[in-house]
Amino acid sequence: MTTGTRSAAPGRRAKAPSKKVAPTRTIERLLQAEGHEVIVGFDEVGRGAWAGPLVVGAAVLPPERRVNGVRDSKMLSEAERERLFDRVAGWCAAWAVGAATQAECDELGMAAAQQVAAARALARIRAAGVEPDAVVLDGNWDFVKADLRTVKLVKGDATCLTISAASILAKVSRDREMRAVAEHFPWFSFDTNKGYPCPVHRAGLQAWGPSTVHRRSWIFMDHLCWPSQRVVRPEQPTLF
Repeated sequence: MTTGTRSAAPGRRAKAPSKKVAPTRTIERLLQAEGHEVIVGFDEVGRGAWAGPLVVGAAVLPPERRVNGVRDSKMLSEAERERLFDRVAGWCAAWAVGAATQAECDELGMAAAQQVAAARALARIRAAGVEPDAVVLDGNWDFVKADLRTVKLVKGDATCLTISAASILAKVSRDREMRAVAEHFPWFSFDTNKGYPCPVHRAGLQAWGPSTVHRRSWIFMDHLCWPSQRVVRPEQPTLF
C-alpha cells in the first residue's frame, strides 16, 4: 500500500475553498490511470460535537455522470444538503455511513472512534458487493486504515468530488439523527445545533446536566454545576 498527502506548497498559505469552485475528479483520474477502478471517498462529521454520534460517510461514484451542486457539506445550507441528499445517494454506485456512538467516543477516544466508524462504513460498501481498490479521504491522517492504495487530501472535502459526496451523505445522515432525538431533549435545541457547542446548548447542560446522548469525556463537564459527570480514560489516544 502506498499513501500520499496533497496540501499547499511549503511557505504558501492555502486559499480558502470557495463554493463557486466545484470539486473535481482529478485525484480519481490519477488513481484510475494507475489501474485503480473502484475508488471510495471518506469524510467524517461530528468529531467536535458535545452530543450524538461520530459519523463517517463513504461514497463510490459512477465513472462519468455527475450531480450539479455537490460541494463540501460545510459550504451548503441545511436546506441545500437535504435537497441534494437523495440525488447524491441515487447517483452513487455505492454509498454507506458508519457511526461510533457517543458511548464509544467516550470509551475509545475520538481517534479510535473515527476508525471504528470508517471501518463500519467500508464494511457496508463491501457488503453491497462493491470491492474498492483505492481510498481517498479528507485530511492528513489515515483514519480508514485499509490495505488499499490511499490518498490523503487536506481540504479534500472541498476539492475532491468523491469526498464531497461522502461529506453530504455523512452530514445529512447525522443531522437527521440529531433532529430525531431533539424532541426527547428539547432544552438542548439539538434540532438546530445538532449537538455542537453553542450558548443554548451550554445553558441546557448547566440547567439540566448531560443527557443519554451526550459525550461525557469532554473536559467542559468538569465545569458544570452537576458533579462527577466526566468520564476519564486511563490513556488518551492520539491521532498520530
